[in-house]
Parts: sequence; structure tokens; C-alpha cells
Amino acid sequence: MDHASFDVGQDMIVFLGSLKITNINWQSKLNKAAHHTSDYSNTEVILRRGQAFTITLNFQTTVQPSDNFTFIASTGPSPAESQQTKVIFNLSEEGASGWSATQEHSEHGCMNFTIVSPANAVIGRYKLKLQIDSGNKVSSAFLGQFVLLFNPWCPNDDVYMANEKDRQEYVLNDSGIIFHGLEKYIQQEAWNYGQFEEDILDISLAILDRSLNHRKDPSVDVSNRNNPIYVSRVISAMVNSNDEKGVVEGKWNGKYCSGTNPLHWSGSVTILRKWYRGRYKPVRYGQCWVFAGVMCTVLRSLGIPTRVITNFNSAHDRNINLSIDKYIDISGKTLHLTEDSVWNFHVWNESWFIRRDLGSFYDGWQVLDATPQEKSKGIFQCGPASTKAIKEGDVNLDYDSSFVFAAVNADCVTWIHYSNKRKERIYSNTRKIGKFISTKAVGTNSRVDVTDNYKYPEGSLKERQVYKKALKLLGVSSTERRTKVTRRRRRFSVAWRQNMTVPTGKPTISGKLNLDASPVIGQDILLTLLLRNLITDFKNIKVKLSASAVLYTRKPKTEILQWSRSIQLGSEEVKEIPFKISYSQYKNALMDDRKILVTALCKVRQGASLLMEKDILLQDPFLTIKVFGPTVVHKAANVQVTFTNPLSEMVTDCVLRAEGSGLLKEQLQINVARMAPMESSTIEFEIIPYKSGRRQLQVDLVSNHFSDIKGFVMLDVTPIQ
Repeated sequence: MDHASFDVGQDMIVFLGSLKITNINWQSKLNKAAHHTSDYSNTEVILRRGQAFTITLNFQTTVQPSDNFTFIASTGPSPAESQQTKVIFNLSEEGASGWSATQEHSEHGCMNFTIVSPANAVIGRYKLKLQIDSGNKVSSAFLGQFVLLFNPWCPNDDVYMANEKDRQEYVLNDSGIIFHGLEKYIQQEAWNYGQFEEDILDISLAILDRSLNHRKDPSVDVSNRNNPIYVSRVISAMVNSNDEKGVVEGKWNGKYCSGTNPLHWSGSVTILRKWYRGRYKPVRYGQCWVFAGVMCTVLRSLGIPTRVITNFNSAHDRNINLSIDKYIDISGKTLHLTEDSVWNFHVWNESWFIRRDLGSFYDGWQVLDATPQEKSKGIFQCGPASTKAIKEGDVNLDYDSSFVFAAVNADCVTWIHYSNKRKERIYSNTRKIGKFISTKAVGTNSRVDVTDNYKYPEGSLKERQVYKKALKLLGVSSTERRTKVTRRRRRFSVAWRQNMTVPTGKPTISGKLNLDASPVIGQDILLTLLLRNLITDFKNIKVKLSASAVLYTRKPKTEILQWSRSIQLGSEEVKEIPFKISYSQYKNALMDDRKILVTALCKVRQGASLLMEKDILLQDPFLTIKVFGPTVVHKAANVQVTFTNPLSEMVTDCVLRAEGSGLLKEQLQINVARMAPMESSTIEFEIIPYKSGRRQLQVDLVSNHFSDIKGFVMLDVTPIQ
């Protein structure tokens, strides 16, 4: 039944004392428009707290002046006034709970009521009852149910956002862009948030009801849902499956035969529905951008302004000492002697709300991370951590500020670990971590750099003061390590700007790894090792070079190249050594991802060792997407997708996937039987838009022979005439 309006009917007349209700009209269209909830596909009424809504009752009999009207709104399994999950308020009187009801101008036989919830009301699904006291008799009737959400349009709501364009982007936009790749090769990928699609709001509420907190004490859990700090923290725990059998199961190694490769996802809707329809069985598999995309969907659906953030060169500092230690052997191969790591990129979320627990200075964007990296208070959850707390080094503040601070500020130190357990520090960098922190711009798909929200300019006096403050609050002794790093600061910064690596100790050689051409999947990768003798003495250099296929976490998967040779350099001589990684060497190692890490370790008899690293991201060919004719609601439009097999071999069993909120109600999958080497292929399909406005159509070519080839197009869908 549509809860927005229903006719009680002759056989279902509701008696309230001497009154007979024949129709209950929730004014669905009017209320949804006023509350900015018209985009939700749900049939029931969806409202935002702190704002008035209207309900109309039709009576078969006349209301008497002596009749006293009382409304009762309740939510959760055990509603109680003491926990603000049950509220009782009389007509024309504001109750202690902050809820109120007034009677508006009404015609004979009907009554129009305006009901206002407080700006700090518990969010969730409510039942509304009307109770009438006719003097000697009290009777009640169930009027229906509604969903109450956070309200970024209400100045008194903790999630209030003043700018309308920001609200349109961070609450109402159901598609977006997630940035990934490398610091020097930033790529963008479309993501279908789909927070207004059918079932998604119900699923978001179900996620809250499946949490550990709810299972432990449902009444207390529901009563805390008036607080965006609490709700967002619960969601950050529930989006991953580590503790609470939440939505997505993470996986960063091995095969994905028992689930979906994280690279194949293009949106949250399919994932959330799979979890819900599968009776809450975690969906396999996800990695950081998947967790962030899903959490953005859930939080936006509940009314909390949220965006997706990408941090390039993101530190995972397990012991929170603000130092990421990496160990290699004498051939340059990474040794797993520490759990610290630096990811090419890491994706998390920011949500917008005030921090009553910390003080108004810390209001605004709050970091939340659903990727299960570290436990917080015994559970894999992270945040909300104020970006202002992170920038000021207030790492002692809730929640998990120290972890996020390290992710954008830690130092990197590389050591050679010898077989006799002796180690030599060969490289240190204070500026590598936390680069080009990015998010989608308001109103466009361009990239906005928000690094300044997280830290002061690298190398500035203020940045150093904040870093020392954080070390002190964390109880980390900084004197010896920091002194050594500071003495080299100027030399390191010059080397970093020049993309060169300078060893610790007195340098006698410098070096650089260069790509000779843009690397493309299916082709050989051409590189040059450049070595420079910095002194007049003759140098004999032993070079050990290796290349490995790596994940975006920089964890090696497969070694694909290794060679050693001696290089002689005369007085201040510069020498270039060309080499290549052939397609035959890497083709079987890059089916899941397109990243290669090249490492060159140079040893000289007198002088410090030199380490060079080069991250390579192979480029995929582009998809071409054409949509023919105007796109109009409920009118079919033809889509043509053209792509090219980038390999010099036959490709079989490819699948083309397409999705987009307002364009396709379910993900579309089309089998592509075979493609000859370097052959172009065209696939056509039809979309029938069901929502107007700016829409995003995502297309993904999935193959076992190479990683996904993705593309998207923006469409302006007009209402049906």
C-alpha cells in the first residue's frame, strides 16, 4: 500500500470516539518537494527533520470543539519518551520533545495539520498515531509511517550546509568521480552512488539495524541516531565485513574466483542490493574506493553531506610513530619486515557536520574511512576525524585523528637489510606522503585539490611546528631521527623536485629512471636508467634492477624482470642505460591491475648506496560512447560503444557492463564473444531513462586478458512532454 495517501473505505472506517476518518492524505508530492526528497523512489513519505510537513484527514462526522487531539510518533523496536524514540505532543502545543502540531485552514469535513519535528530528532522510520480525547472516551488511530532524515537545509541541524550548490553536490548528486592512479598520473573513474534508487534507503536503514551496537542494545542504539557523529561512525564499521558481517568483504591478494574483482565495480547500487537480497551476506570483494563509494551512497541517502577523497602516496602507519620504514635486500627486492606501507593512493570519505564533542573550531569536514586497516576501540572503523584537527596536529582528539594524520604526514625511510641482519639506511624523505589530496568539484567532474585542508605547506615553519606537536602528543621521541632528517631537508627537496633520488650520507652519484614513451597495455615498456658521477674520481657501480607487478598498495605480486650489471663512470660523467620490459614478460602478471614498480639499487665501493624507484601505470585504450538522439524520460535512446582489443592476440569471453542511476534500473551485461588482435568492436544497446536531470552512464569492458577498460558519458535527460 502507498503510505502517502489512502482511502479508509466504507468497510474500514476508523472510529475515533464519535469521529469517523475516511481518508488520510500525507500530501506526498507537496511534502517531498518541500523536503528535497522527491528523487527517492520509495512510495512512503520521506521527510527531513527540523522542518514542517502537512497531513490531511477527511472525516465523515463533525469535529467537536471539546475534542482534544494528541499525536504520537515512535521509532525503533522499543519506543520510549526517555530516549526520544517516542514523542507525544498535543495540537497547538509544543511538547517537551520539540515536536509540535498545528491545525491549518480547513474545509468542512477535513482537517489540515502541520507537524514539525525538532532539528535534533532521531532519524529513521516512524509510525504516527492520532489520539482523541472526547471527555469520557479516549481513542486512537494509526495514520501511517514516514522516514525522517538529517536535514542539511535546516540551520539548526548539525549537518546544516549553508551553500545550495554544495547541498546539490554532496546530498542530491547520485553520481560522481573517484580519482586514482599515481601522484604524477592522476586518473578519474565514474561511480554510480544511486542513493535515490529503489530499496537503497531501506538498505541504508537496514545497515544501521544490523550493527553490533543495535544487536547489543537496540533501544540505546536507536536513541543515538540523532547524532551524525554516531551514525557515521556506525556506518564506517558496517560498510566493511570484518566485525559485523557488514556490506563488503575486502581482499587485496590472490584470486577473486569466489566473488567479484574490486576493479569490476562501477557503483554502489548493485553491491548494496546484493547484500540486502542475499540476507546480509557480505559481498565479495572490495578495496578502498569500493568501501568509500558505498559509504558515500549510504550517508547521502540518510541526509549527511558526504564526498569521496583520494590521498596520493598514502601512508599506512601501523605503530603510529609517523615513520614508514621500508626494507629491501641487496638486490632491491622489498622485504616484508614491517607492516608499514605506502599506497599509491587511498580513498576515504569526508562528511560535513558540527562537532559538539570537540568544540566549534573542529566543525566542518570530518574524515571517515570504511576500509578495514586498523581497529578503533576494538572494531574496524575509522572516524569521524576533523580535518581541522588533522591540520593542527591535534592527534589526541576523537576519532582516529592520529591515524589520518600519519596517512598524510608520515616520513618515509628505506633500509637495506643484509643477510647478517645488519641494516643500512639509504633513503629518507619528509615530503613524499600526502600528495594531491583530491575530490570532485562542485557542479563539474573536474578535480579539486584539498591538500591545504589537511596540512600546512610542506617545509613551512607552521608545518614543522604541527609535526612536532603531533609527535609530542603521540609520545614519540623525535630528537635523533628528526635531527638527521632536518639536516638533509634542503638537499632532499631539490632531489624530489627533479625526480631524482639522492642517497643518505655524502652523495657521490645520483640517478634517475625515465620512461621513454607513454606505456600502453599490450606494448613493450621502454625505459632509461640515467646515472651521474658527482665527483672527479672514477666510479665502478654495481646496478641491480628489478621490476614487479604491484597492487595500488605497492605490495608486489609477481616479479617480471631482474638483471645485474656493472657500470663504469668517469669523472663527472653522465651515462644512459636503455632497457625494456617486454609485453611477453608482463602480460600474465597484469590481469588484475596495470601497475609495475621498477627498482634500481646502485652500490659503489666508497660512498653511500643509491636507490631509485619508478611507478608505472599502463594506459588502457579509450572507450567511445555515443548516445543517439535526445534523451527523454520514458523514451528509448540507442547507445553505441566502440572499443579496441589492445593486444596482439585473440581475446575471448569479454563482457560489456553498463549502469547509471535514472537510466538503467539494473546493471546491463552484454557478452562479447571474441575480438581479433587489434580489432575494433562496436556494441549497441538501448536505455530508457526514468528520471530527468543530469545523468551519468558508465560503461565497463571486463576481460580475463587485461584489466577493465572503463568510460562514461554525461546525459541531460528532459522530462516527458
